[in-house]
Amino acid sequence: MQGKNLLEMRELQGLLIRTKSTFAARDQRMQDVLAVRQGRMRDVFPDLFPEGPFDKGIVANMVDVAARDLSEVLAPLPAFNCSSAKSTTDTARTFAEKRTRIVNGYIDHSGVQVQMYTAADRYFTYGFVPSIVELDSETNMPRITFLDSIGAYPVFDRWGEIQAGFFQFWRSRDELKAQYPHAAGTLDNRGQGNDLVEVVRYHDRTIDMIFLPNSDCMILESTPNATGECLLEWTQRPGVDNDSHGQFDDVLAVQVAKARFALLSLEAAQKSVQAPIVLPPDAQELSFGPDAIIRTSQGNQVRRVPIEVPNAAFSQQGILDQELRQGSRYPDARNGNVDGSTVTGKGVQALMSGFDTQVRTGQAMFARTFERLVRKALMVDEVIFGEITKTIRGNADGAPYEVAYKASRDIKGDYTVDVQYGLMAGLDPNRALVFGLQARGDKLISRDFLRRQMPFALNAAEEESQVDVEELRDALKNAVAMYAQSIPALAAQGQDPGDALAKLSSIIIGRQKGEPIEKIVSEAFAPPEPDPASAEVEGEEGYPLAGPTVGGSPQDELLSEGGRPDVQTLLASMGSGGSPQISAGIKRQTEI
Repeated sequence: MQGKNLLEMRELQGLLIRTKSTFAARDQRMQDVLAVRQGRMRDVFPDLFPEGPFDKGIVANMVDVAARDLSEVLAPLPAFNCSSAKSTTDTARTFAEKRTRIVNGYIDHSGVQVQMYTAADRYFTYGFVPSIVELDSETNMPRITFLDSIGAYPVFDRWGEIQAGFFQFWRSRDELKAQYPHAAGTLDNRGQGNDLVEVVRYHDRTIDMIFLPNSDCMILESTPNATGECLLEWTQRPGVDNDSHGQFDDVLAVQVAKARFALLSLEAAQKSVQAPIVLPPDAQELSFGPDAIIRTSQGNQVRRVPIEVPNAAFSQQGILDQELRQGSRYPDARNGNVDGSTVTGKGVQALMSGFDTQVRTGQAMFARTFERLVRKALMVDEVIFGEITKTIRGNADGAPYEVAYKASRDIKGDYTVDVQYGLMAGLDPNRALVFGLQARGDKLISRDFLRRQMPFALNAAEEESQVDVEELRDALKNAVAMYAQSIPALAAQGQDPGDALAKLSSIIIGRQKGEPIEKIVSEAFAPPEPDPASAEVEGEEGYPLAGPTVGGSPQDELLSEGGRPDVQTLLASMGSGGSPQISAGIKRQTEI
């Protein structure tokens, strides 16, 4: 036996039997609610639905409708952001930003958004949903997977932390032979190919394996757990005890009773139409169909036998519908039956309060689960695939990105992640935006906090960098515009505007080619390269040393070359107060 010997497998099989016995009542509730959601109400309450044409419900399945609506509201993913303890440095911010993209790469690679619709449905329907971090050997990356709640049996410690878990399911022998060819010979000797076989997955902190819980306890797959932690997570709906209770466990009978009342009403209507016709004694013939004629002198006595349906039956259906909505905490406002003010929204808010609190509670439970799943995914990536360079592709803020990373270098034991559904989660977009801007305007919160609390996925570090780039680009464009406005002043002073116009033309041409504004401006206003032939020896103050030259005085040479003036060009005068005034200027002369 790989991983465990036969004695240990016997002990594991005994633990499975005891665990299943502990959760026997929970399993029965789960099967009942599944049958009702699938419309198989007669399987749960066979006495209420006799055999015949009226053996199924004909009313809307409110349990299924409410479960789907709740799961669709809860399904959108939160924002995942990694932060560093030393977030003040650029290096730490870059490190945290790269880990954020790695984490979002895990989420995209695992297809968590698609899985969340089913996971949220199971959370409300059964009261819990399990999840696990698996090893994807094809891509050398961790994969987050939500598992089926039916057949899941956890083992918790005294603190409520998951220590191990069993997952029971059924597969045909042909499917098992295709997935595990090494066990084909043993499976062929035990039955037909289409026979269903019980299979159990087991996970703890030391091993992950799949085995058949039969007399031989045959192991189909076994892998040692190198992380030293159980890679399972359990998202459980809060309750008064440790047992899992679904949202609709207590309203199944109400849904079935409502369906039964509808069937009885339909049966009564059918019998009223098909009731026998009463005729007086003088009627000798009975005609059927439209425009039929019955000859009798006592026409007021021609009628069908009445079937009286008490009005209390119809009022009882309304009572059952109200009980169903109250028990499932599903308000009428979700169906458009809003009896409140649409101006202030107070009435709508009151009608939706029970629905919103369920969603917020679910978000809190899943946020904790995602923090633990991401932590374990980072651990798996570093411990098992740490030395492999991988490339993650994703989409952030509508722009695709690609990151190459090595887990041992880019994770470095930092498994923390901030999972936020947003402070404004549950509010409509208009109120969320107004609330955030008001709090930001009064300096109650920072921009970074507001970004992380927005009710949509947002990379806070990337968005902050993008905003800074946009502001600097706007400032650069304003500077270029002011430079263009100064051209008339330069021309009025007698200067040649050709250089300025050439720079502006090069900026416009560069933008038409799609080049970044910062690159175009830096190239247009780049300082000219110095001419080595015209370099002169500079003195201590940086001025060229004055001295005799051929063809003119040093002053004439400086003026002709546009250099700095010497002391002879500085004009000193006395002001009215007796204080000296010194001014300096540069003169350029050109031959005419």
